[in-house]
Amino acid sequence: MDVKAVPLENPLSYKLFGIEFKNPVWTASGCFSYGLEVAQNLYDISKLGAVVVKGLSYKPREGNPPQRIVETPCGMLNSIGLQNPGVKYFIKSILPELKRYDTVIVVNIFGEDQDEYLKVGETLNSVDEVKILELNVSCPNVKKGGIAFGSDPETLFNLVYRLRQVTDKPLLVKLSPNVTNILDTATASVEAGADGLVLINTLLGMAIDVEKEEPIIGMKTGGLSGPAILPVAVRMVYQVYEKYGSSIPIIGVGGITTSEDALQHILAGAVAVQIGTANFYDPYSPLKVIDGLKKHIKSKGYDHFLHMVGKAHKIKFKEV
Repeated sequence: MDVKAVPLENPLSYKLFGIEFKNPVWTASGCFSYGLEVAQNLYDISKLGAVVVKGLSYKPREGNPPQRIVETPCGMLNSIGLQNPGVKYFIKSILPELKRYDTVIVVNIFGEDQDEYLKVGETLNSVDEVKILELNVSCPNVKKGGIAFGSDPETLFNLVYRLRQVTDKPLLVKLSPNVTNILDTATASVEAGADGLVLINTLLGMAIDVEKEEPIIGMKTGGLSGPAILPVAVRMVYQVYEKYGSSIPIIGVGGITTSEDALQHILAGAVAVQIGTANFYDPYSPLKVIDGLKKHIKSKGYDHFLHMVGKAHKIKFKEV
């Protein structure tokens, strides 16, 4: 597999998977809803490289009981429980509005078992407006005792391989950082036919109320996101790029608030970045990152941002 990004005339625009992107700044699933709230109240989302919509299952899900979110030092914990209206409702009621905007639509999908993943993938395969599928493999596999799909390379390989048979859309696998070695799950995804990798999803964490002497999150644990996880995300992007180079596109996500954060991901090997938690406290952060990238490219004298992808790989990565 050798899918490379092709630069276009604008220093931030490029083509990947045969799809044209205005820039490498995407939103992260779950942190931008379905894009319409921002589009209708804040700014034109056509300025974004892509919008990755909130995760979709085959049937509607109510999500977890409260409390679902708690602020932590340099980030937050969330345990939303993947609440969503279901893929058919999205296609009928949300997509018609979303497709009015000139940006690439990426749909994050998940299921409680492999069959549900396949149903969602098959349902979206004939929807032209949806350009890319992003697989959330951090959700629990109910048939395997609640263990996340993405924590076991064999299970992950089987899931990606089966999905590859039912859709011809580009498949991105959003890898969980809650593993011993990120290269194991990255390799399983690539060998099963993934077109690209998204690194990383949230880190498992917990917060305890010292007065009530109990966990704050209703489900006890939640996913840690925000600036706190930036170093972990950059390290994992670096590791995967070191193994695969540009032969497998990497989309970096985790802790990106500023253009400097985005540049760390890009220099580590990411060909695009997703902005998540920052949207909650500064919904204009994606636009600020885009502007910051433009200024950096100009100041460094680059013709295109793609010339910076993986540029930090001057010495071989070593575990510590």
